[in-house]
Amino acid sequence: MRKYVVVTLAVVVIGLGAGIGLATRHPASTTTTTTTTAAPVYPTAPLTGLADPSGLSQKRSALTVKIENTPDALPQWGVDQADVVFEEIVNGGITRLAAVFNSHAPAKIGPVRSVRPTDTQIVWPLGGIFAYSGGAPYAVNSISTAPVKLVDESVAGPAMFRDPTRYAPSNLYAIGPKLFTFSGTPVPPPALFAYRPLHGIVKAKPHTAVSQFTVPFPSIYPVTWTWNAATGSWDRTLFGKPDVTGTGLRESPKNVVVMYVNYVNGIGTMASYANLQGSGTVDVFSDGHETTGTWSRGASRSDVATYRDAQGNAILMTPGQTWVELLNVGVPLSVTKTK
Repeated sequence: MRKYVVVTLAVVVIGLGAGIGLATRHPASTTTTTTTTAAPVYPTAPLTGLADPSGLSQKRSALTVKIENTPDALPQWGVDQADVVFEEIVNGGITRLAAVFNSHAPAKIGPVRSVRPTDTQIVWPLGGIFAYSGGAPYAVNSISTAPVKLVDESVAGPAMFRDPTRYAPSNLYAIGPKLFTFSGTPVPPPALFAYRPLHGIVKAKPHTAVSQFTVPFPSIYPVTWTWNAATGSWDRTLFGKPDVTGTGLRESPKNVVVMYVNYVNGIGTMASYANLQGSGTVDVFSDGHETTGTWSRGASRSDVATYRDAQGNAILMTPGQTWVELLNVGVPLSVTKTK
């Protein structure tokens, strides 16, 4: 019985096929073709180690802006968008910031303040543009030797403005996109750090898990950094309060580098400056850990500093923003280890 059923069905199928013109057609192929699309490869921003889909970091120079760091200056604007921030001790024992922009160009940066001799050593390897409010002759003479385009308030034009709701001198602000137009032929800055893979296995290294540490700058300027596991960054506390920008964002970089440096001519004097040539001790805080090692920078002022651990290996940073604290030699950190 099963044999006849099969034959009958075959006849019916052939007959139906002939009735609609399908008798000479072949069955459609069931082969599936799979196309694999490679993930896009983006250029890497030299000062953060992050992928830069826009490519802007490769098309413009570094822009270093000198920023006030006193209680009167708060809240600061644009610092959270800097690629690298240097914190230095200046005359009077206060601290100032030199914020370096390349990946981003904030519409409001500041308050912008005057140049100091340490800035010359900071910007020499970077080149690009140096924006400031002005300065004493000895400081201006110093920065004038660096290979940067100088833009102070007297020549900035619409690239700087005074906020009438704040008191001078803490009311001068810069406009990032307009400052970048002063660079002429843009030359991207060199990388200042070596980075670990953003997503990958980090090889074991001599480091210590840390929950918090304090950089003991003079007077009222010690800075406390607290590890934020949720954001994978270090929350900054200044003057006993969370350091929050004018846009309401907590200053919280991925890395904090504490360079122990010699302040030539003493701490807080008019002619004082941090000597960034040579070598010294460094503490690098990244990924919730502290790595102690050494920093070194060649005899040429255009050389970039390198950071190595006790075994001589390069200390790898987490891709993202980095703060560099220029602390005077001989002053110990206060470090709280993770229990």
